[in-house]
Amino acid sequence: MVLIILLYSVWSLAFPFGKWLLQYSSPIFITSIRMILAGVLLLSYIYLRKKVPRKKLSTRAWFSILALGFFSIYLTNIFEFWSLQHLTASKTCFIYSLCPFFTILLSYIHFKEKMTRAKWTGVIIGFLGFIPTIMEKGEGESLLGTLFVFSWPEITMILAAFFSVYGWIILRIIVKDEDLSPVFANGMSMLIGGLLALGTSFIFDTWTPIPMDLNHTSKILQMILIFTIISNILCYNLYGYLLKKYTATLLSFFGLLSPIFTSIHSLIWLGEVPSYSIFLSTMIVSLGLWIVYKEELRQGYINKEIETGNSDINN
Repeated sequence: MVLIILLYSVWSLAFPFGKWLLQYSSPIFITSIRMILAGVLLLSYIYLRKKVPRKKLSTRAWFSILALGFFSIYLTNIFEFWSLQHLTASKTCFIYSLCPFFTILLSYIHFKEKMTRAKWTGVIIGFLGFIPTIMEKGEGESLLGTLFVFSWPEITMILAAFFSVYGWIILRIIVKDEDLSPVFANGMSMLIGGLLALGTSFIFDTWTPIPMDLNHTSKILQMILIFTIISNILCYNLYGYLLKKYTATLLSFFGLLSPIFTSIHSLIWLGEVPSYSIFLSTMIVSLGLWIVYKEELRQGYINKEIETGNSDINN
């Protein structure tokens, strides 16, 4: 359990670090540089370890990897970083905590996992838990307008969480049906998503000569490198290692610690005052996810998930 807590403590640094980077560059350009760097590092690792797929990839495999890069890397990260410009780091992280509930709903649609009354109760409680945080608006996000009770940065961040989960569903299908290493699939998707983001940056960003404050080039590049190593390399691989011991549902449950860790990191690194509504919402959402976890344990999905996860990771 110590490693799980350590994982989310370190992973939650990504939000204040990302917020810092946005002072000096655009969300699209940051996404492109970070993902291209991560993709090159992962694919270089595979090449040096001689773990490059020996068989020719099918058209379906390439299409799946392209979809993974588009949804999980390109859309998720651009939407997340755009939202991070207008939301606090801790609120952005908290909205990202919707991921476990999207996972439950998409598993119901894609994998026909049964939704019982208890699971629906847990999901509803989880979504209700977001109300205190959603109702509290920052000055920056309110200026951009709202749709019902949601500001546009909140809506964009919810979409980022959804696309992230959809990406994990695609990755699960790739690993299972195409017999590919998840490290290779992630490396290729990060490279593809990064290149798509770079192309988008050429269209929407102002290149004079690049969309980055050149007065802080050294600091920015150092932070991007640290950010990439922590988020894309260290935490992704540690998460994969932990899946050998624990279920994705349990890891998602502990992921609700992230907004609390992010609040602490944001206070230290950015001077953002923690919001009490986030702590209240975290407790309510945790109750909903705990109900779902207990029900999945009773249904037997937990044991199946462990067996499937171990098989996928060992490929």
